[in-house]
Amino acid sequence: MKELASLNHYFWKYRKRFFIGIFFVIASNYFAVLAPQITGYVISLVQQRLPGAKPGVPYNAHDGIVNSFIKLINGNEFSFGWLIAICSLSILFIAIVRGILMFFMRQTIIVMSRHIEFDQKNQVFDQYQRLNTSFYKQNSTGDLMNRISEDVSRVRMYTGPAVMYLINLVTLIGFCIVNMLSKDVNLTLLVLAPLPLLAITIYKVNSIINKKSESIQEHLSNLTTNAQESYSGIRVIKSFVQEKAMLGFFNHNSEQYKANAISLAKVEALYFPSMALMIGISTLITIFVGGMQAMEDPTKVGTIVEFVIYINMLTFPVSAIGWTASMIQRAAASQKRLNEFLQIEPAIQDHPTVLEDEPVSGTIEFKNVSFTYPHTGIKAIQRLNLSVARGEKVLILGKTGSGKSTLAQLLLRFYEPDQGSITIGSKPLQLYSLNQLRQNISYVQQDVFLFSDTVANNIRFGVSEHTTIERVIEAAKSASIHEEIMGFENGYETLIGERGVTLSGGQKQRISIARALIKAPEIVLFDDCLSAVDAKTEKHIIGHLYEYLKAKTALIVTHRIFAGFKFDQIIVLEDGIIIEQGTHEELMNLNGYYAELYKLQLQTNKEA
Repeated sequence: MKELASLNHYFWKYRKRFFIGIFFVIASNYFAVLAPQITGYVISLVQQRLPGAKPGVPYNAHDGIVNSFIKLINGNEFSFGWLIAICSLSILFIAIVRGILMFFMRQTIIVMSRHIEFDQKNQVFDQYQRLNTSFYKQNSTGDLMNRISEDVSRVRMYTGPAVMYLINLVTLIGFCIVNMLSKDVNLTLLVLAPLPLLAITIYKVNSIINKKSESIQEHLSNLTTNAQESYSGIRVIKSFVQEKAMLGFFNHNSEQYKANAISLAKVEALYFPSMALMIGISTLITIFVGGMQAMEDPTKVGTIVEFVIYINMLTFPVSAIGWTASMIQRAAASQKRLNEFLQIEPAIQDHPTVLEDEPVSGTIEFKNVSFTYPHTGIKAIQRLNLSVARGEKVLILGKTGSGKSTLAQLLLRFYEPDQGSITIGSKPLQLYSLNQLRQNISYVQQDVFLFSDTVANNIRFGVSEHTTIERVIEAAKSASIHEEIMGFENGYETLIGERGVTLSGGQKQRISIARALIKAPEIVLFDDCLSAVDAKTEKHIIGHLYEYLKAKTALIVTHRIFAGFKFDQIIVLEDGIIIEQGTHEELMNLNGYYAELYKLQLQTNKEA
C-alpha cells in the first residue's frame, strides 16, 4: 500500500472536509447502534407481559442516552401501548437523523474525492506537457490517455467510496462489538470466533487482486491504444480495406483484457460468499447459544434479539470489506502506474542559470554538432557547422532522411546534441529558458496539427494573449489563406473538425503558417510546409512570405527549391553532413545536387 501513501498530501489539503466527513461517519454509526438497544428494551417489556413470566432484572442499555430515555419513560408511568408507540417513534427518529448524517457524510467525503480527482488530473496533464518529445516517441497515446482517465478514476474510488466505507465499517463494527461485550462477554467472543478466518481470507485474496489489477490496467492501455490508432487512421484502414484485419487485432486485445477481467471477477467473487458464510455462522452461534441461555434465564431474550440485530447490522459492512479491499487494491495498482509516470523527469530542462528576459536574437551558430536519435541509433547530424547571421534567409535542402528536420528540432531544444554546441547571439541555447526560446521562434512543422476548433482560434493559438480578429486576418493574408477562409460558410468562425479533417492539405498547411506568423517572432523555421500546395499557390505564398520575412531570420527546410525567394545561404544535406553550401549562383557553378535539382524543377515547371 506504499503507493497510496503519495495521496496523503491530498487528504491534508482537504482536511477540513475529510475530518468533518469522519465526524459524520462516526455520528451516523453511533445513532445506528441506538436502535437495537431500544428494541432490546421493547422485547424485554413484551417478555415481562407474557403469561407466567418471572420478574427479572430491569433492562439496562450500554449507552447513557438510551438509559436516560428508558428511565424517563418508565418514570412517567405510561401504559404498555404508549411505551411501545414512544419507542417505535424513537426508532423512527433515530433512523431519520442517521439518514441525514449519512447524506452529509457523502457530501463531504465523496465531494472531497472529486476535488482530489480534479487536482490529480491536472497534475497528470501538467506532467504530459512537461515531458519532452523523446518521451512521446516511446509511449503510446492510448496508454497515456488510460492513465489520466481510468487510473485516476480508480484512485478516486479509493479517496472517496473506499475511504468512506472503510471508516464506516471500522466504526460500526467497533460500536457493535463494544455494545455486545457490555451485554455478554462470552457470547460476544463466540460470535466473533470466525473473524480470524475472515482476516486470513481477506489477506490471501487481496494479494491476488493486486497482481491481477496491474495486469488488467496494462491490457486496458493496449486496448485503448489500439482503438485510438484505429480512430485516427480510419481513412488509411478503409483505403487499404483492412477493416477485417484491424477488427481481428482489436478482438485479440479485447479477448486478453476480457480473460484477465473475468479472472479477477472470479477471485473477487470469493469475497461475498466468504463474508456471508462468516455472518451466517455468527448468527447461528447467537441463536443457538443465546437460545440455550434464554431457556435458563428468560430475561435474556431482549439481549439475544439485540445481538441478532447487531449481527444483521454487520452484514453489509462485513460484506463491504471485500468490495472495499478490491477498490483499494485496484487503486494501488493504478497509483503505482501514476507514480511511475509522475516521477519521470524531462530529459531537457531549464538550466539552473538561465538568463531571464534575455532577447532571443542574433547570429545562430551550429558548431561541430552531431546528433543520434535515442532508441533508434540513427545518426541524423554529423559534425555540422553552420552560421546564420541575424536577418539571413537560409534554404536547407536534402533527400528524405538527410537530417533537415533534425536541425529545426535541435534549435528548439526538442533534443540535445550529442556533441558540439548551438548558440544564438553567442549565448548557448541552454542559457535561454525553454519557454523564452520557443516563444521567440515560430515553427511550422512538416506534420500539420490543427485543433477541433474554429479557424480563428487555430490561428490565435500561436500567441498566449488574447488577439484581435484584425491581427488574425493579417496573419492569414500573409499566409495566402484569407480569401479561402472568407469563402467558408462561417468565415473565421468555421469549425474545422478533428485535426482539420474538413480542410484540404494545402489549406491546413497555410493555416499552420498563419499560426506561426501571428507570433511576430525573431526566428522562423519552416519544415517542408508547402509540400501540399500547387506551384501557382506556392509562388503566391512565397511572394507574401518574402515581404513578411524581410527583417527576420528564417530557416526554410524543403525538398524543392523556392525559385522566387532570394536566399542568403543554401545548404544541401546528405546523411547529416553538409555536402554543398553557398549562394544560388555559387551552387549553380558547382554543378552538383542543387544545380541538378534546380534544372529538373525548372523543366518540370515549363512542362506544367
